Amino acid sequence: MLVLSKPTIEQYSDIRNCIPSTLCSGIPLIDLSKPDSGHLIVKACEEFGFFKVVNHGVPMEFITNLEAKAVRFFSLPLSEKEKAGPPTPLGYGNKSIGLNGDIGWVEYLLFTTNPDSSSQSFLSVFGENQEKFRSALNDYVSAVRKMGCEILEQMADGLKLQPRNVFSKLLMDKQSDSVFRLNHYPPCPELQALNDTNMIGFGEHTDPQIISVLRSNNTSGLQISLRDGSWISVPPDQDSFFINVGDSLQVMTNGRFQSVRHRVLANSMKSRVSMIYFGGPPLSEKIAPLPSLMKGERSLYKEFTWFEYKKTAFNSRLADNRLVNFERIIAS
Repeated sequence: MLVLSKPTIEQYSDIRNCIPSTLCSGIPLIDLSKPDSGHLIVKACEEFGFFKVVNHGVPMEFITNLEAKAVRFFSLPLSEKEKAGPPTPLGYGNKSIGLNGDIGWVEYLLFTTNPDSSSQSFLSVFGENQEKFRSALNDYVSAVRKMGCEILEQMADGLKLQPRNVFSKLLMDKQSDSVFRLNHYPPCPELQALNDTNMIGFGEHTDPQIISVLRSNNTSGLQISLRDGSWISVPPDQDSFFINVGDSLQVMTNGRFQSVRHRVLANSMKSRVSMIYFGGPPLSEKIAPLPSLMKGERSLYKEFTWFEYKKTAFNSRLADNRLVNFERIIAS
């Protein structure tokens, strides 16, 4: 658990000028087993950039096994966890998010999804349990990647695109630059003393990849921004997955889908653990609007490679140091 002094806590909590959030019961719900799911996925991506999926096919034992191992790691003394850091960008980090001084009430482990990567030597921190953790990680990521690809193929069906793997092939490519992240938001009882329920766990941002596949335990905190700029809370559901449209998918659909701005607020009493698969393309992949979706329209975005976008995005932030200055980077 992170233990911070009161002055440090206060620097996390200044979002009082935001539009008050409301509990949302209208998050699009997609049953992946239904024949009309492709159409519903497209509608959800157009209206929210975010949706929840059920009947996803990811074995529950894969979910509970990895979460249990994550909880066990985050319960270790800080000195032990820090042996897996600092993040470069893979590995263990806490409080600091990204390269520009962003901070949050969070600690995390970041992995590449390439099981053969030598850059994950930090897994040695698990000692004799390293192989068990690696196996649990690979089982979970493989199942979630498969589910993510099914969603992308149903999305292509809904858009009437051919071939239907136009999106999913980028995740399945052996050179796919996908990553996986375990986040832990420790409880923060000091919030009650400060009479503040709006402390940032992870600040406002969009995800740069194609899609993000999120699952968390039964603790609230996630919020998404609607098109009118208001924030709504996403009710937790530990048995389902939530899908974010990423920046790259926004470009490939020429803005028909928009990447969703989201953030996480800290909880005063409960620990929150989330597991996120970020499905990204190979570094050399050229990202541009798909010609089949243009229908004579002008391209809103200039072509770029995923490597170029990553390099630029991590060096270009808005003034508040939380949100990638996406439009300035890639707008044509």
